[in-house]
Amino acid sequence: MKIKILLVDDHQILLNGIRNVIERNTTMEVIGEAKDGREAIKLCKQFKPNVVIMDIAMEGLNGVEATTRIVQENPETKIIALSMHSNKRFVLGMFKAGAYGYLLKDCDSEELIKAIKTVSINKKYIAQNISAVILSEFISGQQEEESLTSREKEILQLIAEGKSSKDIGDILFLSSKTVDSHRKNIMDKLKLYSLPELTKYAIKIGLISLDN
Repeated sequence: MKIKILLVDDHQILLNGIRNVIERNTTMEVIGEAKDGREAIKLCKQFKPNVVIMDIAMEGLNGVEATTRIVQENPETKIIALSMHSNKRFVLGMFKAGAYGYLLKDCDSEELIKAIKTVSINKKYIAQNISAVILSEFISGQQEEESLTSREKEILQLIAEGKSSKDIGDILFLSSKTVDSHRKNIMDKLKLYSLPELTKYAIKIGLISLDN
């Protein structure tokens, strides 16, 4: 039986390249593509892929939060982060969310295939050029805990992307009043009370990227 793979990235050229690499392997097939985290969650429910290749920095819902939800709803699905970021916070954030692998976007096709095969047999995979110290730190439980809930991180990302309370409410099916309440809670928890400060924090913890 072939390994069923879902691709998640907001750059079509990259998606095409990954698809071409995977489809040259007779043991694998791409069953769908998603351009953001919310679409990825929806397609995972629909297709139940074995493996998801997940970008981290995407508008609307980033790869970390999408991974958390996919793993909760589809625990058999294995997530491989594919990112340009080798920063410790991004790597640990994805593994903490439930990812099984982490690759950099400049990896070669052989490593991509190796990572897919590795996670498909329930083994972790981390890019060869990322220090093993990062993974050992995660395993030993020394990673920094975040104070925000998953919903608050989701709203913080949208705030940092410049969306209004009404826009956020429309996206998340919440009232503007509820969004404003979450915004206040976020500010009080972080003790940050301006958009630039919130945006800087969102970048720091990997919710958004300067490359978005």
